[in-house]
Amino acid sequence: MSIDQLKAFLGRVQDDPGLRAAVQATATADDVAQIGAGLGYVFSGDELLRLSGKKVGRVTVTKQDIPGEYN
Repeated sequence: MSIDQLKAFLGRVQDDPGLRAAVQATATADDVAQIGAGLGYVFSGDELLRLSGKKVGRVTVTKQDIPGEYN
């Protein structure tokens, strides 16, 4: 199940400062999913967005709203 894969990926993010920095530097949830895929985790950006505002382990998933993004 991809939610389990996502939770496992977030667990790895919490323990790896370099990976955490890479995830924080991304522009979209799909970019995060691509980083995860490169490490063998299968989940979608939509699944990541569904966890927005929730805490998974020591990681809190937060959707970044960029003002003026769709002007």
